[in-house]
Amino acid sequence: MKYSIRDAQANDMEQVHQLIMELAVFEKEHDVVEVTVEDLIRDGFGSKKLFHCYVAEYEGSIVGMALLFQRYSTWKGPIIHLEDLIVTEKMRGSGLGTALLAKVVEYGHKLGVKRINWEVLDWNESAIALYESKGAQVKRDWNVVHLDEKGIQTFLDRI
Repeated sequence: MKYSIRDAQANDMEQVHQLIMELAVFEKEHDVVEVTVEDLIRDGFGSKKLFHCYVAEYEGSIVGMALLFQRYSTWKGPIIHLEDLIVTEKMRGSGLGTALLAKVVEYGHKLGVKRINWEVLDWNESAIALYESKGAQVKRDWNVVHLDEKGIQTFLDRI
């Protein structure tokens, strides 16, 4: 398959949003996505750029994306966080996920980061196998902790 990967542009965000929704369905969280196309345009291409995004194109359509942002580790220093790497169902198994991950790793290397972080669901065995085959360590002894808006308010109400 002949696909190309490039930096995302603001006018790609509608298709990127569609990929985000496809991922949410895949992860059984279809009703949780709050981000809008307008949010993505503002936050990725506005005056305060909050993320970097790569898109993968095949036959004129965006069929994959990787969205990441810079972080700072108190143990390592500068790192990046890969928020999502999404490949449409029809393109899974084509090598596109590996190609997108390679773009992220090359970007991190160019920035001189000390680590690249991301999460993977424990039941997504094909993704885990891919990541481990490329040298990533899946930290099974760590738990992801989230405070959503309701949790933030509950926390503040209890202090």
